Amino acid sequence: MSDQLQGKIAAVTGAASGIGLECARAMLGAGARVVLIDRAADRLERLCADLGPNAHPLVVDLLDGPQVDAIAGRIAEIAGPLDIFHANAGAYVGGPAAEGDPDAWDRMLNLNINAAFRSVRAVLPGMIERGTGDIIFTSSVAGVVPVVWEPVYTASKFAVQAFLHATRRQVAPHGIRMGAVLPGPVVTALLDDWPPAKMEEALANGSLMQPTEVAEAVIFMLTRPRGVVIRDLVILPNSVDL
Repeated sequence: MSDQLQGKIAAVTGAASGIGLECARAMLGAGARVVLIDRAADRLERLCADLGPNAHPLVVDLLDGPQVDAIAGRIAEIAGPLDIFHANAGAYVGGPAAEGDPDAWDRMLNLNINAAFRSVRAVLPGMIERGTGDIIFTSSVAGVVPVVWEPVYTASKFAVQAFLHATRRQVAPHGIRMGAVLPGPVVTALLDDWPPAKMEEALANGSLMQPTEVAEAVIFMLTRPRGVVIRDLVILPNSVDL
Protein backbone atom coordinates (compact mmCIF):
# COMPACT_ATOMS: atom_id res chain seq x y z
CA MET A 1 0.00 0.00 0.00
CA SER A 2 1.27 3.51 -0.87
CA ASP A 3 0.29 6.82 0.70
CA GLN A 4 0.17 8.92 -2.47
CA LEU A 5 -3.46 9.93 -1.79
CA GLN A 6 -3.22 9.93 2.01
CA GLY A 7 -5.72 12.34 3.53
CA LYS A 8 -7.70 12.76 0.28
CA ILE A 9 -11.46 12.32 0.02
CA ALA A 10 -12.53 10.76 -3.27
CA ALA A 11 -15.85 9.76 -4.84
CA VAL A 12 -16.42 7.46 -7.79
CA THR A 13 -19.69 7.03 -9.69
CA GLY A 14 -20.64 3.67 -11.13
CA ALA A 15 -18.45 2.15 -8.44
CA ALA A 16 -20.25 -1.15 -7.90
CA SER A 17 -18.45 -2.92 -10.74
CA GLY A 18 -15.93 -2.72 -13.54
CA ILE A 19 -13.70 0.31 -13.99
CA GLY A 20 -15.38 2.25 -11.19
CA LEU A 21 -14.83 -0.49 -8.63
CA GLU A 22 -11.19 -0.99 -9.60
CA CYS A 23 -10.52 2.76 -9.51
CA ALA A 24 -12.10 2.98 -6.06
CA ARG A 25 -10.00 0.02 -4.93
CA ALA A 26 -6.84 1.65 -6.28
CA MET A 27 -7.60 4.97 -4.57
CA LEU A 28 -8.15 3.15 -1.29
CA GLY A 29 -4.83 1.39 -1.79
CA ALA A 30 -3.18 4.78 -2.26
CA GLY A 31 -4.51 5.99 1.10
CA ALA A 32 -7.70 7.89 0.18
CA ARG A 33 -11.10 7.65 1.82
CA VAL A 34 -13.47 6.76 -1.00
CA VAL A 35 -17.23 7.18 -1.39
CA LEU A 36 -18.53 4.57 -3.81
CA ILE A 37 -21.59 5.88 -5.65
CA ASP A 38 -24.03 3.59 -7.42
CA ARG A 39 -27.71 2.70 -7.44
CA ALA A 40 -27.05 -0.95 -6.46
CA ALA A 41 -27.56 -0.56 -2.71
CA ASP A 42 -27.06 -4.16 -1.59
CA ARG A 43 -23.96 -4.63 -3.72
CA LEU A 44 -22.47 -1.36 -2.48
CA GLU A 45 -22.95 -2.36 1.14
CA ARG A 46 -21.26 -5.72 0.59
CA LEU A 47 -18.39 -4.20 -1.36
CA CYS A 48 -17.66 -1.51 1.20
CA ALA A 49 -17.72 -4.05 4.01
CA ASP A 50 -15.08 -6.02 2.11
CA LEU A 51 -13.02 -2.98 1.12
CA GLY A 52 -12.58 -1.74 4.67
CA PRO A 53 -13.35 1.25 6.90
CA ASN A 54 -12.23 3.89 4.38
CA ALA A 55 -14.82 2.76 1.81
CA HIS A 56 -18.25 4.37 2.16
CA PRO A 57 -21.39 3.51 0.15
CA LEU A 58 -23.63 6.22 -1.28
CA VAL A 59 -26.75 5.11 -3.13
CA VAL A 60 -27.68 7.56 -5.89
CA ASP A 61 -29.78 7.20 -9.02
CA LEU A 62 -27.74 9.31 -11.41
CA LEU A 63 -30.76 9.77 -13.67
CA ASP A 64 -32.61 11.55 -10.84
CA GLY A 65 -31.59 15.20 -11.08
CA PRO A 66 -32.32 16.26 -7.48
CA GLN A 67 -30.38 13.27 -6.15
CA VAL A 68 -27.38 14.22 -8.28
CA ASP A 69 -27.59 17.87 -7.22
CA ALA A 70 -27.29 16.79 -3.58
CA ILE A 71 -24.24 14.53 -3.90
CA ALA A 72 -21.59 17.03 -2.77
CA GLY A 73 -23.36 17.62 0.54
CA ARG A 74 -23.97 13.92 1.07
CA ILE A 75 -20.32 13.08 0.35
CA ALA A 76 -19.20 15.75 2.83
CA GLU A 77 -21.50 14.31 5.51
CA ILE A 78 -20.12 10.81 4.95
CA ALA A 79 -16.41 11.45 4.49
CA GLY A 80 -15.57 15.15 4.39
CA PRO A 81 -14.94 17.86 1.77
CA LEU A 82 -14.29 16.32 -1.62
CA ASP A 83 -10.81 16.35 -3.18
CA ILE A 84 -11.27 13.90 -6.08
CA PHE A 85 -14.38 13.24 -8.15
CA HIS A 86 -14.35 10.48 -10.75
CA ALA A 87 -17.33 10.70 -13.11
CA ASN A 88 -17.13 7.11 -14.25
CA ALA A 89 -20.69 5.81 -14.61
CA GLY A 90 -21.78 5.15 -18.16
CA ALA A 91 -23.66 2.91 -20.54
CA TYR A 92 -22.99 1.46 -23.97
CA VAL A 93 -25.08 0.99 -27.09
CA GLY A 94 -23.51 -0.10 -30.36
CA GLY A 95 -24.79 -1.09 -33.77
CA PRO A 96 -25.91 0.62 -36.99
CA ALA A 97 -27.68 3.94 -36.54
CA ALA A 98 -30.37 2.94 -39.03
CA GLU A 99 -31.31 -0.05 -36.89
CA GLY A 100 -30.94 1.50 -33.43
CA ASP A 101 -33.49 1.85 -30.65
CA PRO A 102 -33.88 5.59 -29.95
CA ASP A 103 -35.23 4.85 -26.47
CA ALA A 104 -32.05 2.92 -25.65
CA TRP A 105 -30.05 5.83 -27.09
CA ASP A 106 -31.90 8.25 -24.80
CA ARG A 107 -31.10 6.20 -21.71
CA MET A 108 -27.43 5.99 -22.64
CA LEU A 109 -27.13 9.66 -23.55
CA ASN A 110 -28.83 10.70 -20.31
CA LEU A 111 -26.28 8.75 -18.29
CA ASN A 112 -23.14 9.36 -20.34
CA ILE A 113 -23.78 13.07 -20.88
CA ASN A 114 -26.48 14.65 -18.73
CA ALA A 115 -25.76 12.77 -15.51
CA ALA A 116 -22.00 13.13 -15.90
CA PHE A 117 -22.20 16.88 -16.51
CA ARG A 118 -24.74 17.41 -13.74
CA SER A 119 -22.64 15.50 -11.21
CA VAL A 120 -19.59 17.60 -12.03
CA ARG A 121 -21.70 20.75 -11.71
CA ALA A 122 -22.72 19.55 -8.24
CA VAL A 123 -19.16 19.18 -6.92
CA LEU A 124 -17.40 22.10 -8.63
CA PRO A 125 -18.58 24.94 -6.35
CA GLY A 126 -17.05 23.33 -3.26
CA MET A 127 -13.77 22.72 -5.05
CA ILE A 128 -13.71 26.29 -6.34
CA GLU A 129 -14.33 27.59 -2.82
CA ARG A 130 -11.45 25.51 -1.44
CA GLY A 131 -9.15 26.33 -4.34
CA THR A 132 -8.22 22.75 -5.17
CA GLY A 133 -9.57 19.50 -6.56
CA ASP A 134 -9.34 16.84 -9.23
CA ILE A 135 -12.10 15.76 -11.60
CA ILE A 136 -11.62 12.77 -13.87
CA PHE A 137 -14.00 11.43 -16.49
CA THR A 138 -14.03 7.89 -17.75
CA SER A 139 -14.28 8.74 -21.42
CA SER A 140 -13.30 6.44 -24.27
CA VAL A 141 -10.99 6.28 -27.23
CA ALA A 142 -14.30 6.67 -29.08
CA GLY A 143 -14.27 10.25 -27.81
CA VAL A 144 -11.35 11.11 -30.07
CA VAL A 145 -11.60 8.50 -32.86
CA PRO A 146 -15.09 7.98 -34.33
CA VAL A 147 -15.78 4.24 -34.08
CA VAL A 148 -17.87 3.07 -37.00
CA TRP A 149 -19.78 0.32 -35.15
CA GLU A 150 -20.91 2.56 -32.26
CA PRO A 151 -21.95 5.96 -33.64
CA VAL A 152 -24.24 7.08 -30.80
CA TYR A 153 -21.85 5.95 -28.06
CA THR A 154 -19.06 7.72 -29.95
CA ALA A 155 -21.15 10.90 -30.04
CA SER A 156 -21.71 10.73 -26.27
CA LYS A 157 -17.98 10.52 -25.61
CA PHE A 158 -17.21 13.36 -28.02
CA ALA A 159 -19.63 15.42 -25.92
CA VAL A 160 -17.75 14.44 -22.75
CA GLN A 161 -14.47 15.54 -24.31
CA ALA A 162 -15.91 18.89 -25.39
CA PHE A 163 -17.35 19.59 -21.93
CA LEU A 164 -14.11 18.56 -20.27
CA HIS A 165 -11.83 20.70 -22.43
CA ALA A 166 -13.95 23.82 -22.10
CA THR A 167 -14.70 23.47 -18.38
CA ARG A 168 -11.07 22.65 -17.53
CA ARG A 169 -10.02 26.05 -18.82
CA GLN A 170 -12.69 27.73 -16.70
CA VAL A 171 -11.66 26.07 -13.44
CA ALA A 172 -7.88 25.79 -13.82
CA PRO A 173 -7.38 29.28 -12.32
CA HIS A 174 -9.12 27.96 -9.18
CA GLY A 175 -6.54 25.22 -8.69
CA ILE A 176 -8.76 22.47 -10.12
CA ARG A 177 -7.44 19.87 -12.53
CA MET A 178 -9.73 18.11 -14.99
CA GLY A 179 -8.81 15.21 -17.20
CA ALA A 180 -10.12 12.09 -18.86
CA VAL A 181 -8.93 8.54 -19.12
CA LEU A 182 -9.85 7.24 -22.57
CA PRO A 183 -9.64 3.45 -22.66
CA GLY A 184 -10.14 1.18 -25.57
CA PRO A 185 -12.11 -2.05 -25.07
CA VAL A 186 -12.21 -3.14 -21.42
CA VAL A 187 -13.73 -6.25 -19.88
CA THR A 188 -16.76 -4.74 -18.09
CA ALA A 189 -20.51 -5.19 -17.89
CA LEU A 190 -20.84 -2.74 -20.80
CA LEU A 191 -19.79 -5.62 -23.06
CA ASP A 192 -22.38 -8.05 -21.71
CA ASP A 193 -24.31 -7.87 -24.98
CA TRP A 194 -21.31 -9.03 -27.02
CA PRO A 195 -21.80 -12.47 -28.61
CA PRO A 196 -19.87 -15.09 -26.62
CA ALA A 197 -17.78 -16.02 -29.66
CA LYS A 198 -16.70 -12.41 -30.16
CA MET A 199 -15.76 -12.09 -26.47
CA GLU A 200 -13.73 -15.29 -26.55
CA GLU A 201 -11.91 -14.18 -29.69
CA ALA A 202 -11.13 -10.75 -28.21
CA LEU A 203 -9.76 -12.24 -24.99
CA ALA A 204 -7.66 -14.73 -26.94
CA ASN A 205 -6.09 -12.18 -29.27
CA GLY A 206 -5.35 -9.59 -26.57
CA SER A 207 -7.71 -6.88 -27.83
CA LEU A 208 -9.40 -6.38 -24.43
CA MET A 209 -7.94 -4.78 -21.32
CA GLN A 210 -8.77 -5.41 -17.68
CA PRO A 211 -10.30 -2.67 -15.47
CA THR A 212 -7.22 -2.73 -13.23
CA GLU A 213 -5.14 -1.34 -16.08
CA VAL A 214 -7.45 1.66 -16.35
CA ALA A 215 -7.29 2.14 -12.57
CA GLU A 216 -3.50 2.27 -12.70
CA ALA A 217 -3.72 5.02 -15.32
CA VAL A 218 -6.14 7.01 -13.13
CA ILE A 219 -3.78 6.82 -10.15
CA PHE A 220 -0.98 8.08 -12.38
CA MET A 221 -3.14 11.06 -13.37
CA LEU A 222 -4.03 11.88 -9.77
CA THR A 223 -0.48 11.72 -8.46
CA ARG A 224 1.23 14.16 -10.83
CA PRO A 225 2.59 17.37 -9.28
CA ARG A 226 -0.18 19.95 -8.83
CA GLY A 227 1.26 22.11 -11.58
CA VAL A 228 0.76 19.32 -14.13
CA VAL A 229 -2.50 18.03 -15.58
CA ILE A 230 -2.96 14.88 -17.65
CA ARG A 231 -5.77 16.24 -19.79
CA ASP A 232 -6.34 13.12 -21.93
CA LEU A 233 -4.79 9.72 -21.31
CA VAL A 234 -5.54 7.19 -24.03
CA ILE A 235 -4.92 3.59 -23.00
CA LEU A 236 -5.29 0.78 -25.54
CA PRO A 237 -4.54 -2.89 -25.94
CA ASN A 238 -1.42 -2.99 -28.08
CA SER A 239 -3.20 -5.14 -30.67
CA VAL A 240 -6.01 -2.63 -31.29
CA ASP A 241 -5.56 -0.77 -34.60
CA LEU A 242 -6.95 2.69 -33.88
